[in-house]
Amino acid sequence: MNLPKNISDLIQGKEYTSDGIGMSKAKVMIFDDFVLKIEKISKQNDETVEVMRWLEGKLPVPKVICYEKDDEYQYLLMSRIKGKMGCDEEYMTNPQELTKRLAESIRMFWNVDVSDCPRTWDLDANLKEARYRVENGLVDVDKAEPSTFGEGGFKDPMDLLLWLENNRPSYEPVFSHGDFCLPNILMNDDGISGFIDLGNSGIGDKWEDIAICYRSLRWNAEGTYGGKVYPDVKSQMLFDALGIEPDMEKIRYFILLDELF
Repeated sequence: MNLPKNISDLIQGKEYTSDGIGMSKAKVMIFDDFVLKIEKISKQNDETVEVMRWLEGKLPVPKVICYEKDDEYQYLLMSRIKGKMGCDEEYMTNPQELTKRLAESIRMFWNVDVSDCPRTWDLDANLKEARYRVENGLVDVDKAEPSTFGEGGFKDPMDLLLWLENNRPSYEPVFSHGDFCLPNILMNDDGISGFIDLGNSGIGDKWEDIAICYRSLRWNAEGTYGGKVYPDVKSQMLFDALGIEPDMEKIRYFILLDELF
């Protein structure tokens, strides 16, 4: 692949590794000081870069170094945030500290002033995108939780979509990460080092990030990811650290919504 000259000049001769974590189809090259993300052209990528630039000084997120496009691809070169993922064994074996940091992370997003946020990724936008994905056969039901589709669950993605459209919860707007799973929260000895994978960030619902974080914590504790079980990690600890009662109806709603993405 021929890289744009501005980017090629910055990374020439530097060693890198490829990132295989996550469900993105992007090519990700990780250097010591940079991360290069290469994706097919989409309007969403342009919006993500705009949000990342807007977030400078507001949250610890990667700094956009260079953003280039050609006829087929978009190339985002950004600063690398170093740290261990929230699902690292160091934190999974210390659940009190982990859930304290997760709660701190969620509050950091809540505290961002969204008055001039350049992107809204609320339920209207989510459901519009979900309908597009369902109608175009883009939903992979094999990646859904076993109880979502089939006996005792929804007949198919369209059945789920119609339920989501007809059972919308009340809206509690905040700045939302959009994919607040443990691998996207980086930590170090001092606390939170930063947040990555901001492709769905923008003004969204308070409970969306809580729901995805809750599910990610549960999956990692149960061994769904990584294969190791951490019996001392209890999902309720996240709500204790946040100091709120869990709204399980809203949490279930946003987990089900995510099944269509």
